[in-house]
Amino acid sequence: MKNPVIITNKLFNHNALSQWLTRWRLINKTIAFTNGCFDILHVGHLASLLKAAQEADLLVVGLNSDLSTKRLKGDTRPINNQHDRALLLAALVVVDAVIIFEEDTPLELIKLVQPDVLIKGGDYTLEQIVGANEVLAAGGRVVINSIEEGHSTTGVLNKIAQL
Repeated sequence: MKNPVIITNKLFNHNALSQWLTRWRLINKTIAFTNGCFDILHVGHLASLLKAAQEADLLVVGLNSDLSTKRLKGDTRPINNQHDRALLLAALVVVDAVIIFEEDTPLELIKLVQPDVLIKGGDYTLEQIVGANEVLAAGGRVVINSIEEGHSTTGVLNKIAQL
């Protein structure tokens, strides 16, 4: 049986994440970063995270806090609280680190992580991706993953509402 403590060991605050990243960079590991609300985890999220994980040695996921999600998605969201969403993400083998952020955008977190690769979903253009300029200026890459058509949290919620 696998040790479930591994899951909670993937949850970081700013200071711990900074130290963790420093250790990995000392042995020349590359860091990928993506972010989102991940409110109701679905196969579209999984596909995006799988693609993101292929871009570097390690994948850091920035998770919008409950308040940040509410500001972005409306008063009825999030469905799942930030702790539960973080645990679900951390339980995925392709995710190496999860950090919750309170701001509306992950810009400050991206500045902290300084990823080699910044990944967002295909519903964004390069000009719309927060942190893209900073990552590119530091010599990194920005990758826009294609969207898994027919898979969205809104779609899941609409399907539930029709039951």
